[in-house]
Amino acid sequence: MTQKTAIVTGGGRGIGRAISLELAASGYHVTINYKSGRDAAEETLEMIRQNGGQGRTIAFDVTDAEAVQQAVREIAGEFDIDVLVNNAGITADGLFVMMPEKDWQSVIDTSLAGFYNVTKPVLKKMLRAKKGAIVSISSVSGIMGNRGQVNYSAAKAGVIGASKSLAAEVARMGVRVNAVAPGLIETEMTRDAPVDTIKQMIPMARIGKPEEVARVVRFLCSADASYVTGEVISVDGGMA
Repeated sequence: MTQKTAIVTGGGRGIGRAISLELAASGYHVTINYKSGRDAAEETLEMIRQNGGQGRTIAFDVTDAEAVQQAVREIAGEFDIDVLVNNAGITADGLFVMMPEKDWQSVIDTSLAGFYNVTKPVLKKMLRAKKGAIVSISSVSGIMGNRGQVNYSAAKAGVIGASKSLAAEVARMGVRVNAVAPGLIETEMTRDAPVDTIKQMIPMARIGKPEEVARVVRFLCSADASYVTGEVISVDGGMA
């Protein structure tokens, strides 16, 4: 119970993997959540162990409230939960006028129902302990919008609003809540993006690396950010 612990949803690949590695390197025991990418999550765990860190993997769908509650009970039975990183998210891009309802709902549910389902039971543990840090991964799309991503922009803007409101509710109880808004980052989700076109919109004229997002998340989870709550930090090369 003395080691710092963290849960990272969608922690097996991309930005989630970088966050898991960064937190483990900072001394956290990291629980890496995945929905279906078991091999990627186990690979991330092996990378943590090779670097001298500790962690575990756990499978649950953030949109399944019952499965999440069971998982949180399992984790909390072994560890205090010091940090939660809500990273799980999906895209289903397309013009709004032609967007199937399932593409709207799945993206909204993963980010916003996922925020509710995971944060609520973890927050109850943090409030009892009167300490904790929650960081949710939003997106530059949730700040400035993006053509062809009405569903994703709505979901990520919702994450920002939820984080700011929750921060105001729990600040006096010792729990900090912040959000990080990445821009275009080198991950599987951006593999098919028109990188050359988007780079022209970025003042730094390059796309970011997952590690650059992870370092900001690590800061927000740390004592160095002890007076920071209700904030949204963009990691986007100046795009927004």
